[in-house]
Amino acid sequence: MNRELVLVLDFGSRHNQLIGRKVREAEVYSEVLPYHASIDKIKAMNPKGIIFIGDSDSIKEPGAKLCDKGVFELGVPILGICYGMHLINSIMGGSFKKVQWEGGKNDICLEGKSRLFEKLEGDTTGWMNSSYLADSLPEGFEVTARLKNGEIAAIENEEKKLYGVQFHPELSDTPKGKDILKNFLYNICGCRGDWKMSSFVEESIKEIKEKVGDKKVLCALSGGVDSSVAAVMIHKAIGKQLTCIFVDHGLLRKDEGDQVEELFRKQYDINLVRVNAQDRFLDKLKGVTDPERKRKIIGEEFIRVFEEEAKKIGKVDFLVQGTIYPDVIESGAGDGAVIKSHHNVGGLPDHVDFKEIIEPLRNLFKEEVRKAGLELGIPEDMVMRQPFPGPGLGIRIIGEITREKLDILREADYIFREEIKRAGLDREVNQYFTVLTNMRSVGVKDDKRTYDYTLALRAVKTTDFMTAKWAKLPYDLLERVSDRIVNEVGHINRIVYDITGKPPATIEWE
Repeated sequence: MNRELVLVLDFGSRHNQLIGRKVREAEVYSEVLPYHASIDKIKAMNPKGIIFIGDSDSIKEPGAKLCDKGVFELGVPILGICYGMHLINSIMGGSFKKVQWEGGKNDICLEGKSRLFEKLEGDTTGWMNSSYLADSLPEGFEVTARLKNGEIAAIENEEKKLYGVQFHPELSDTPKGKDILKNFLYNICGCRGDWKMSSFVEESIKEIKEKVGDKKVLCALSGGVDSSVAAVMIHKAIGKQLTCIFVDHGLLRKDEGDQVEELFRKQYDINLVRVNAQDRFLDKLKGVTDPERKRKIIGEEFIRVFEEEAKKIGKVDFLVQGTIYPDVIESGAGDGAVIKSHHNVGGLPDHVDFKEIIEPLRNLFKEEVRKAGLELGIPEDMVMRQPFPGPGLGIRIIGEITREKLDILREADYIFREEIKRAGLDREVNQYFTVLTNMRSVGVKDDKRTYDYTLALRAVKTTDFMTAKWAKLPYDLLERVSDRIVNEVGHINRIVYDITGKPPATIEWE
């Protein structure tokens, strides 16, 4: 698709996906490439601008990450963030120094007039994590912002279109970061802002129709948002040439399997094969307590069931996968040859008889996938569902998985999600779910002793799911959830709330 592009060169930053998303939120298409991408590849992509992003590494250390110097000869604007600023400063002949300080929020004092900070009133704050600061500047560069103690916080050479900031404008702890990025994209790079989800959906459907022609297409449907949106997009393009195989492993949330089936059969009239394989999965999982073994068993069994059903359909020409852009980045930052094996439709057998893979969402971040789903007319409740791991409830049950535990967890999870939504917090809290622990304790119900399970509630706020803070839910909400679960579900007599961030914990318990 012919659209303007701003490239993100990643020098090992944990914020590589986040900066890419922030650029797209400003309606400019972005792609993330590793710092060692060839200059020929970068030229071929014809970027309107380039962003260097890295974290706190020193450019003077052995093995420091360096890009091809030809990038500086392309004549396009470059914005260096943190390590990216150090790189620009060093390559152009400046120096920097190591300082003893703790990162975090810092006051930023703007100096002079810079198009990067245009229309920013007064000083601002920025989040910083590097212990290296610019010491002297190359010829032709000037300081455009300082810390309160006088240290350099931003530099530029407007003639060469080189800009650097010590702080991270993509983070929420830099309140004017969105304005700074927009200034770079529109004032400096001259972008028009042609990245619209409605156009993407329309163009994708047209391309799929041309690629597939009159051939057959098969989709492995997990029931998750990604594979569901991919399947609906393909169906819009080719109709009855698409067949979806939905493997119901019995580890889905309450009513989720039926909702998926109803959406695809009734609303879209898609050819859907629903395989009810609950007994088969539970037999394989019997006695298994290790979370890694659970994951492997569930993943392998999904492949086996899919393989068996695919053989019944016969020869197909194309296979649909719900691969999304973070999968591409994490498997090689732009090298699409490797797909994460734990992806919701990844790890499919090599010998299924198809000649090509179609990945219609390959260039989209998660939030963009949701927007595409809404453009396609998928009900909001389906598109905005909570993130759900591929192994499903299997890794939200600590210890052995049994039918009884699954029934208990489904009901408890449904109540928690229902009350969060009723309180109007379903969009404010990024992920929330319940975990059935393997701990049992003494309780009292109807004046009788009980010895039942402890259930954990988990709710977090996050922008990128790489770090997260526990959500400070209202006490009255937690009380209501606890009362309902204990009284309505049964076999639970104690509720605990997880108040651990990520890190040190992960978002999921297993």
